[in-house]
Amino acid sequence: MSQTTPTEPQTVTPRPMAPVVAKPPSSKGRWVWLAVLVLVAGAVYYFWPKIKTFTSSSTPAPTTGKGKKGGGVTPVVATRAHKGNIGVYFSGLGAVTPIYTDLVRSRVDGQLMNVLFKEGQMVKKGDLLCEIDPRPYQVQLDQAQGQLLHDQALLKNAKVDQDRYKVLLDQQAIPQQQYATQEALVNQYEGTLKTDQAAIDSAKLNLTYAHITASIDGRVGLRLVDPGNIVHASDANGLLVITQIDPISVIFTIAEDQLPQVLDKMHAGAHLQVEAWDRDLRNRLGQGVLETIDNQIDPTTGTLRLRASFENKAGKLFPSQFVNARLLVEEKTGVILIQNAAIQRNSSTTYVWLVKPDNTVTVRPVTLGVTEGDNTQVLSGLDAGDMLVMVGVDRLTEGARVNAQVPGEAAKGDDKSGGGGGGAGKGKKGGKGKQQ
Repeated sequence: MSQTTPTEPQTVTPRPMAPVVAKPPSSKGRWVWLAVLVLVAGAVYYFWPKIKTFTSSSTPAPTTGKGKKGGGVTPVVATRAHKGNIGVYFSGLGAVTPIYTDLVRSRVDGQLMNVLFKEGQMVKKGDLLCEIDPRPYQVQLDQAQGQLLHDQALLKNAKVDQDRYKVLLDQQAIPQQQYATQEALVNQYEGTLKTDQAAIDSAKLNLTYAHITASIDGRVGLRLVDPGNIVHASDANGLLVITQIDPISVIFTIAEDQLPQVLDKMHAGAHLQVEAWDRDLRNRLGQGVLETIDNQIDPTTGTLRLRASFENKAGKLFPSQFVNARLLVEEKTGVILIQNAAIQRNSSTTYVWLVKPDNTVTVRPVTLGVTEGDNTQVLSGLDAGDMLVMVGVDRLTEGARVNAQVPGEAAKGDDKSGGGGGGAGKGKKGGKGKQQ
């Protein structure tokens, strides 16, 4: 048998491992991480005020002096309901219309010699305005007067012959026909004298017409002719226009549905007041009285025209000026009034925020009446002296505490409770807030 020689174990030398070297990050990765960090920083900067507000609002509210928890106090501007008067007006568009307008024309033909007015001048009735050459009409007057003297002599001689023929007729020395002819001749000359006198009067009238005077009081417009021009009585343009300025009228319209109330007032003898305002309803131009109503309604617009007269010494109302007319048909006295800024509306009701004596607010539905300017009549829901929130209603909730300040009233309230409800309603003893 063969003997196997045991083999020595071979020593295996371990192979050293290569070190692991980390790869450097690429430049693209670095830019991605930098962009992410910028976005996170921007988000924190943007949302931090909101997070701070949410944290502060979620903090429990401080307790009042009595140990009860209360919400924050909201500062608001308030007003008081009060008793007063308010008018009911009908408004309409109108235009200033002169009561009288005179287009001055010449009533005779001739050359315009003198213009004795200035454009825009105020004139009185009877003032001399223009002179037309009077010489042709003076010549006519002289001719008519000479003809009158001639015919008067003929009449005188005819009457003498008539008297003579009368004596001869009584003596039957002449026939009856001769006396009748002489009597007719006398009558003829008498008629001629009347014609001559009419010619004299016509010439005098033409001389008067050659001196053109103002027929009304008013303002003269721009001159339509110049001195030296030949004017005719048939000219359509005339010489000038005079427009009455004081008094002046406004013609405006109202809806036909408003007519019965106006008629009732006029039939009762009321003198209805009318106000004229400018185009923007900012400046009142004058106050007048309703004079008359047109005799028919315009079927195309359903409106009726009215005329009101105004004193216009200051000249604020100018002919053909556009105005907003406001007709006062009723004056309501002793009613509850509030400022329009305190009125709130939603889809179902009209309400106000009422400040109660404990400086908390509540929603109070109201029924409104007439609105005039900044005030509105309250038919129900409020009493005189009630305090209403005007500014700050968007931050209010039912029962919220407020610090109400009424313009014109001194602040009044319990500083310890934080109410500070300045003049907010009545004191504990029912006394009203002090006036400044």
